[in-house]
Amino acid sequence: MALTYEYTVTSLKVKDAVVDNTSVQNFVCQTYWQLTGTDEDGNSGTFSGATPFTTDPTDNSGPHIPFDELQEADVITWIQSVVETNPGYKQHIDEQIQKQIDEKISPITEPSMPWKPVNANTAPVAPV
Repeated sequence: MALTYEYTVTSLKVKDAVVDNTSVQNFVCQTYWQLTGTDEDGNSGTFSGATPFTTDPTDNSGPHIPFDELQEADVITWIQSVVETNPGYKQHIDEQIQKQIDEKISPITEPSMPWKPVNANTAPVAPV
C-alpha cells in the first residue's frame, strides 16, 4: 500500500552564528521533527527524528531566513533535503513507519500461558 506522509516540526534549537560573514542571531542549528505515514485505511505510524544544521556556507540546508520570518514549511524543506538525499536513512524511516502500521493491522499480543491461566484459583505448588 502507498503511504501518505506528513512532516511536523516539534522543536528548534538556535544559536548566534556567523553566516556568509554576517553575524546572525537565532540561527537554527538543530531541528526535531516527526514524519507520519498513513495508509489508505487510515492506519498510521510516526518516526521522530532530529536534524542538525551548520553555519557552513556550503551547507545544503537552504538560504538563511531570519528566525522571526521562519515558517514551518521552510524548516520542513530543509529537513527533507537531508532525509531525501540519504537513501539509507530514508529507507530506515520508511521501515519504522511501516512496522508500526503492520503492528496495528496485525497486533502482537501477549496472552497468558495455557498452563498458567491468569484467573486460576489454584494454590502454588510447594517445591519437593
